[in-house]
Amino acid sequence: MADARVVFLHGLHQRIVEAIVSFNPSGFTTTVVDGKSPEAQQVEAVKDADFIMAFRAKLTEPILRSAKKARLVQILSAGYDSINLKLLRELKIPCANNGGANSWAVADYAVLAMLSLYRRLAASDRAMREGRWSAAIDGMNTFEMANKVVGVLGFGNIGQKVARRVQAFDATVQYYDKFPLAPERERELKAKRVSLEELFRTSDIISCHAPLTNETRHVVNARHLALMKPTAVIINTSRGPVVDEVALTEALQQKRIAGAGLDVFEKEPVDPANPLLKLENVVLSPHSAGTTWDTWFRRADFAYKNMKRVWDGQAPQAVATDYDQ
Repeated sequence: MADARVVFLHGLHQRIVEAIVSFNPSGFTTTVVDGKSPEAQQVEAVKDADFIMAFRAKLTEPILRSAKKARLVQILSAGYDSINLKLLRELKIPCANNGGANSWAVADYAVLAMLSLYRRLAASDRAMREGRWSAAIDGMNTFEMANKVVGVLGFGNIGQKVARRVQAFDATVQYYDKFPLAPERERELKAKRVSLEELFRTSDIISCHAPLTNETRHVVNARHLALMKPTAVIINTSRGPVVDEVALTEALQQKRIAGAGLDVFEKEPVDPANPLLKLENVVLSPHSAGTTWDTWFRRADFAYKNMKRVWDGQAPQAVATDYDQ
């Protein structure tokens, strides 16, 4: 039997590509194609592919339509809002994400952002480098996680990992998710489900981990931000459009909320003129919460095992089926 043919479309450093392809199992052959190469080259590459694996590569309609033999599109990211699932359904090609491979990294980052805001880490670092010894800290503007209420918006794999982490800091967890957990799972996680309005009204910290759908687009909006405590902060490591940036910017500028930690934005890369970049009460990073050296090994392991599962006649795991397009 011929080897299964995988075409890996990517926009990654060569060392990362080599680490990922090192997981290629026996009976599989992986062809690596730079996602910045001409579209015609990518179209040609996928024609005979049994699987398309992708990360930071634009899967255009011509590319997907050319993949007439493909059994699965396996992406290495968690989010799949940039994937044309409607077209893939038409082509009868399932799409799977990374199965939570980067969930540890994102959960770690979410807590890092909370603590950075609470302890004014960026402002302190900046003041120190400028020779202003304790200018950033006045004894009244730093806080602890203990006894705070952390509201998790979207309580899937990442949200649940965040819950466990903040509880180690003696915080209390509540969550909102369209799909509530079973009561026994809530007890296990020590998390209480509340309404969306109550989440915004009563949380000291809100951490966003919802997928981007028509329903969650701008779920963090002016109305919900107006419900938040003036001492509350919000973290977004999900997708930029989950937050209405105009409304958030106004709330931060007017000090109606205390701060924000943002890894994702409505437009990426961020426009240098974006007013969020000028605010002292914001911690920023370039959509990198899920990116650590460790994650590539989990992503690759899951991806190849998932493709092998399909090659062996089984159903893929982590199929993207709930995105509203």
